[in-house]
Formats: sequence, structure tokens, C-alpha cells
Amino acid sequence: MANTKTANTAVHPSEAEGVVREPLVLNNRSLGWITDRICGIVENRQPFVWWVLFVPSVVLFGCLVFSLVYLVSTGVGVWGMNHPVAWGWDIVNFVFWIGIGHAGTLISAILFLTRQKWRTSVNRASEAMTLIAVMCAGLFPGFHVGRFWMVWFLAPIPNSNAIWQNFKSPLLWDVFAVSTYFTVSVIFWYIGLIPDLATLRDRGKGLAKKAYGFFALGWRGGNRQWRHYEMAYLILAAISTPLVLSVHSVVSFDFATSVIPGWHTTIFPPYFVAGAIFGGFAMVLTLMLPVRKLYGLEDLITAKHIDNMAKIILLTGTIVGYAYIMELFISYYAANKFEGDAFHMRILSGPYRWAYYCMFFCNVIAPQVFWFHWSRHNLWMVFLIVNIVNVGMWFERFVIIPTSLAQDFLPGQWGYYSASWVEKLMFAGSFGMFLMLFLLFIRFLPVIAVSEVKGVLPESDPHYHDWKRIREKRRGAKR
Repeated sequence: MANTKTANTAVHPSEAEGVVREPLVLNNRSLGWITDRICGIVENRQPFVWWVLFVPSVVLFGCLVFSLVYLVSTGVGVWGMNHPVAWGWDIVNFVFWIGIGHAGTLISAILFLTRQKWRTSVNRASEAMTLIAVMCAGLFPGFHVGRFWMVWFLAPIPNSNAIWQNFKSPLLWDVFAVSTYFTVSVIFWYIGLIPDLATLRDRGKGLAKKAYGFFALGWRGGNRQWRHYEMAYLILAAISTPLVLSVHSVVSFDFATSVIPGWHTTIFPPYFVAGAIFGGFAMVLTLMLPVRKLYGLEDLITAKHIDNMAKIILLTGTIVGYAYIMELFISYYAANKFEGDAFHMRILSGPYRWAYYCMFFCNVIAPQVFWFHWSRHNLWMVFLIVNIVNVGMWFERFVIIPTSLAQDFLPGQWGYYSASWVEKLMFAGSFGMFLMLFLLFIRFLPVIAVSEVKGVLPESDPHYHDWKRIREKRRGAKR
């Protein structure tokens, strides 16, 4: 790993005070080098590893298409759901993918508003990950309705039968929240892409030049364009910030507003939001660590970026662990027999207790390794832990949804839910769709925001040359 203590020759005001800041771009890289390295990923041939990953992902995506066609032509009875488990892997996977989509907007919007410049090397990929994850998530509730061709009934459109949605239902709130989140995220992502699309247009030839030019919307980089761009980006960041908190809060209302033991708790909204950020950052690192190595981006995605994201995973993982323990305390303190029995069977005596222990280990115990500096700077350790977190976040949704339904108020109706091959194939296919679309994003669009990374270089500051002269004078005086 590159030495994070390597400093650029640029001078920051803090250096005049005697404090050396860790650079966000290592090895004194120039503006031209940044453009060539990032745009070269799109302009040059993809490495063999890209094809090794792309071909299996396309095959898995084909399995997804097959499973969906089979599901629609046969009926949702091919899923393993039974009575009383009406929600199974379909809703588990929906909540899982929606949670993954939270890190992108958080990195882009909230860290932008708080002026965290280290976000610039990972925000573009995390935004793309958000959009792809939301598309994967939308598949599951869409086909869960059974008659997929009637899914347009979810929209509040007047019709001849005067059938209106139940606006008091959190399930309908989901439709509005997720669709709004996706729309704003697409606009936010596209606005940020425009300067880089213009760069690819100016470097391209033939059809590629025309395509990038069409989507660059006539960008020339003038002062007026930059002023409007920065204002639009700021407004969209401000709009996106409450969506980060609202979307998964609304998703949690699907459960928290019910009377099912194990769901009926007010801690779900903050618990779901923290878990979404937790799983989202883990997925960002899962994707960006191989990309960093494969395309030689170590000078742009530095140890500082990885260290910061590992710290966020540690923080949100600890919050999730607190929520797990608080759930147990509330079930005890409320003295509700049904709630207490639900958690007793979930942890001690139920048939799904193995899933609870897997969840607790992956989400609470494993990330505690990040308390140690060496673990946050060991790439293999970081990659291992974030993948354990990915597994744990899926188990969290599995523990919450099917296990609470399998043992409800009437013991005579208890049953054991296990997923059918169609559900498993559909879940694996969603990963194929996710990876396929992300690899296509890497192939045709800049994986790192060129203009934003250049903006964090000392050379981009108008006072750069003044600070440089100050340092040279001080060095001369010391000699």
C-alpha cells in the first residue's frame, strides 16, 4: 500500500502553521495525469479480469430473467412462502438492496454539505451503486404483487372502477419514497457527470464523441456554466439529504406500524437507517477495493479514504449493535408476553436462532476489528470484514421478516419457511444484474469524478502560488 505520509509539494495554510495534512492525491500527481488515468479506463481496452467478472454476471442476469418469466407464467406459488409466512426472500431482498443504496447519496450529499473533501474519489461509484441497487430492489415488490401486469395500480391514477390506494398504508408510502429517492438520485448523479462527459467528448472520436457530446449538454466549462452547475449540485444535495433518512425510515414503517411481535417497535426507523448506511459503506468498499487495484487508482483512492470508510462502518455497526440490545431490553421492559416470547424463540429456542447468531457476529462483533489501526490499513482484512458485513446485513433482514411471521400469535399455525429454488435463483440473478450494470458503468463512464478530484488538489486553489512562495521563503530562512 502506498505510504500515506507522502506529501504533495503544494502548500496549504495549515502547513504555514507547521501542520502537514495528509494529501487526498498521492505522489504529486498532475491535473493531466488525473484526466489521463481516469478517462483511460473508458478509452482503453478492459483488462482480462473485467471479462472474467462480466461474463458470469451476464449469465446470472439471464438466470434472473428466466426465474421472472417462470414466476409470472406459473404464479407466486413457486416461491416457498406459506401460511403464515406471506413475506419471504422477496421482501428480505428488497430491504437488503434498498439499504445498499443508501451509502451513495450519503457520500455524495451529506459529506458534500459538510465539506468532506475525501468523498471526491468514491462518490461517483457510490452514486452508480445506489441507482443499480434501487433497480435491483424494485424487482422484488413489483413481482410480489402476483399479477405483475397490474402493478400500475400502485400509482394514484383515477380509473373507471374508482379503486384508490390506501394512503394510510406504509406499503404505499414505500412506493412514493423509493421512487422519489431514485428520481432525485438519478438527477444528482447525472448533473455531477456533465463536466466529465464533456471531457470524454473532447478526447473522443466518431460515435463516442457524438454520444458523450449529446449527454454533455453543450458544456464548455465557462464561469457561468460552473456557477449554475454548483448551485444546482448544492440544491440537489440539500434535497437528497432528508431522503437518506426518510426512505429507510418509511421502509421500516412496513414493520413497525404492524402488531406482529418482533416488528412492533419504535426503534426501527433509526435502526434501519444506521443499518442501511452500515451495509451501504460495506458494499462501496467491496466494489472499490478491487477497482482500485485493477485500474491502478491507489494514488486517488488512498489509505485515507479506506480508513475513513472503515471508521464509519465501525460507528454504524456499533449503533446497530446497540439497536439489537435495545430491542431485547424493550421486549423485557414492556412486559408483553407475546413480544418476549418472540425474542425468546428468535434467540434461544426457535428454529431460526442460527440466523440470529450469524447476524450478530457479522454485524456487531466482526467490525470491532476496525478499532485497531493496522486492520483499517490492511486491505485483505478490510475486504474480508466488509464482505462479512454484507452477509450479516442480509441475515438481519431475514431475522426480522420471516422469523417473526413463522411464529405468530397462534401456535397451531406455526410453520418453517425455507426458500424455493426460484427464490434462490432470483436472488443470485439480482447479484448478476448488479455486477453487470456496475461493470458497464466502469466501461463507459468515469468511475471517479475527474473535475471534483482536481478541485481538492492544492493547485486548484487561487492562492496556491502565494503559499508556495511563503514556504520557499521559510525554507530559505532556515538554511
